[in-house]
Amino acid sequence: MSNPGLVSSSQKSTFAAVEDVEVRGHIIDSLILPKVLDGITAAGGEFTIKDVAIGHDRSDPSFARIEVRAASEEALQAIIAQIADHGAVAVHGGDARLVEADMDGAFPEGFYSTTNQRTEIRLGGHWIEVGDQEMDCGVIVDDRSITCRCLPMTEVKRGMKVVVGHVGTRVFPLERQEQGHAFGFMNSAVSTEKPKGVVIREIARQLFENRRDAKKSLLVGGPAIVHTGSGPLVCELLRDGYLHKLFAGNALATHDIEQSLFGTSLGVNLNEGTSVDAGHEHHLRSINRIRRAGSIAAAVEAGTLRSGIMYECIKNGVQFHLSGSIRDDGPLPDVVTDALECQRIMRSMVKDVSFCLMVATTLHSVAVGNLLPAVVKVVCVDINPSTVIKLNDRGSFQTVGLVTDVEPFLRALVAEVRKLEQQAGA
Repeated sequence: MSNPGLVSSSQKSTFAAVEDVEVRGHIIDSLILPKVLDGITAAGGEFTIKDVAIGHDRSDPSFARIEVRAASEEALQAIIAQIADHGAVAVHGGDARLVEADMDGAFPEGFYSTTNQRTEIRLGGHWIEVGDQEMDCGVIVDDRSITCRCLPMTEVKRGMKVVVGHVGTRVFPLERQEQGHAFGFMNSAVSTEKPKGVVIREIARQLFENRRDAKKSLLVGGPAIVHTGSGPLVCELLRDGYLHKLFAGNALATHDIEQSLFGTSLGVNLNEGTSVDAGHEHHLRSINRIRRAGSIAAAVEAGTLRSGIMYECIKNGVQFHLSGSIRDDGPLPDVVTDALECQRIMRSMVKDVSFCLMVATTLHSVAVGNLLPAVVKVVCVDINPSTVIKLNDRGSFQTVGLVTDVEPFLRALVAEVRKLEQQAGA
């Protein structure tokens, strides 16, 4: 249905700066329209809904044309920039404005700052999709190929053409039905009282379908996986092809290797839960042994390393990346200690990932969340609710949080995967 000239946010004002914007898609059930209207009023502007067409069925898209008013042109542009992240596009906007970078490692002032949602820019009157979608980047344009892509500021080179301002840009917010029914149900407020069985079954289904459909699943793991005795459960998932990539730090790899070589983690016997004499030395001796071999892969090939998460990664061709930290002992020879190089490696490795499972690591979860486009489904499992809250606060709003202990979660996850295998006759 269409209703032109619907009620405005206030009486018609004398605000001088006026612009019409449009929003399209599932703007009602995904709450996009209310977010746009709230953004206008919260920024001190006013609006009139001039035209609206609401789809009759759940699958039908809707449309709204909104007049936005502000006290000045500067205030109006600030409002339009804010609501653009919800998919609002100025009706009379032109092509994107391009400015050449005047130095390496920095954007021109006023550059367009990206979100993790699908984005297009207008060039020569045509809308072009932005590649390598990632939040907190800029958009550079290649005139020769007429393409554009996200780029972090550290990678900017002088002379690159950079999109400046919001004119000629449009964002496609992730709509509710795109997330799937089960994930839509899961993606609610972080709570210890969520029905964990439902959530774990959905995660197992996602891993199972990704393996079946040759899609990639990424595990971002912390050392608590090893400390809690959950390493063998992760090994099962790696061995059976449910996890295709692993991001971690020196700690997870070191304590996993320590457990394999000495049967301890941080000097504690995982079978008995007791400290071992001189066990505090085991992690250093483990690192030293791998460094003498030259790499984790070389240690596996030589027969020095015969079990564990890192062993299964090597034996089953699972890609892994270990990011360094200022607090690392050693570190292991496979650990990358340059933070910017870590970002580059992870950025290249997540391009084909469609599902990401983050387990018991706050810093790595936030770092990887910053690199993922909104279409990648993310589940964050941690005993600390603040880990998931941080991810959402930093823009990874598609993250589903599960507050629970690591070992019971992974044990239940493996059990659910086995059920799916039995049902499929695998």
